[in-house]
Amino acid sequence: MLIAVSMFAWGCGEGMFLYFQPIYLQQMGADPLKIGAILGMFGVVMTITHIPAGYLADRIGRKPLMVSGWVLGVVATWTMALANSLPVLVVGFLTYGITLFVISPLYSYVTAARGNLSVGRTITLISACFNLGAVLGPWLGGQIGAQLGLRQIYYVSAWIFMASTIVILLVRPQPIEQQTPADTTGGWLINRRAFIFLGVIFLAMFATFLPQPLSPNFMQFQRGFDLSQIGLLYSITGIGVVVLSLILGQLPARTGFLLGQAAVGLFTIIIMRGTSLPWYFLGFFLLGGYKTARSLALAQVRQMVHQARMGIAYGLTETINSAAIILAPILAGVLYTFDPLWMYTLAAILIALSLLASIRYSPRSIELSSDQVQPGAVPIPVHNPPHPHIQPIAAQKELVDLHSNPNPMSTQKGGKA
Repeated sequence: MLIAVSMFAWGCGEGMFLYFQPIYLQQMGADPLKIGAILGMFGVVMTITHIPAGYLADRIGRKPLMVSGWVLGVVATWTMALANSLPVLVVGFLTYGITLFVISPLYSYVTAARGNLSVGRTITLISACFNLGAVLGPWLGGQIGAQLGLRQIYYVSAWIFMASTIVILLVRPQPIEQQTPADTTGGWLINRRAFIFLGVIFLAMFATFLPQPLSPNFMQFQRGFDLSQIGLLYSITGIGVVVLSLILGQLPARTGFLLGQAAVGLFTIIIMRGTSLPWYFLGFFLLGGYKTARSLALAQVRQMVHQARMGIAYGLTETINSAAIILAPILAGVLYTFDPLWMYTLAAILIALSLLASIRYSPRSIELSSDQVQPGAVPIPVHNPPHPHIQPIAAQKELVDLHSNPNPMSTQKGGKA
């Protein structure tokens, strides 16, 4: 509950400024190519932090990494609020990008504490809490930006982040998962099937993110929307994330992953062909499929790893996601300079390709919730397990889980949509 409250507040604060960041960068003197480069740099700083954060979460505990991410986010937002020049604004923005390392420890924490929920449903529920706040954030940011200027939204966001940090400090620590010597020898990283699936994730995230970075600029300068209208559109995106997460999270992770990508594909077509406000509302609602698909990619990766290596596995997956965020904005900036519609056309083509690849290579296992396998039970064999170091997936519970503390929220020592 505490994590849900904190994530709701953070989603509200982030939603206030993040969707307006390209417009504010342009107001501060950046042209579309520079904006694309800055957003690409944002992806770089995200990329280099996920694996170390996941590794440390497995070794020193998840809560310390979560708290450090929240605190750094407060510092970064105050830096952007106080910035009087483009370089200082960029420093604050890139510092905020570093804080996204918290995704791996956060999702590891909630996965371990999920009780009788499946991994896919747990992750999408947390994403829904974050994006429920993000429903309010863009609308509020658009109102403040239209009346007082975009800079003021950073001040409000910083105060909201401070409140969110206070809440996360109250979360109880979890014990550090222990590994046996057999768990640490070899592993899923050398498995060909897992590497192929990470490539599918990269293609899917690149394709679905490509139309997003400069969409605020497109809606303002090509479609004639003002700041308050753009804020409303992204509030609708937040609603889309919440609704799609709650619906698709009930489905097998593979199915939800496919439908999330398809939703973004429809977004690109609607933005290109739409001629009225209701169509744009529908398009931005469907854009919520991006975050839902991203969450369900993590849920599928969880099927391939030992729980004691969950942090590093999530960290590697988020590194793949961040690599897409590095490259997509740069390409979007180039395409936007020639013809703003090109980034939507190419995105639609790439999404079609990613759907085909996902159908071919996504895991087809059935996941059970954590309380459906009793201690001492023997995992059900599956046909052709993907790798000798990966436990069979049908029971969706690694052997070490069968002998571990059944209460994931234990305060035993040892252990941030």
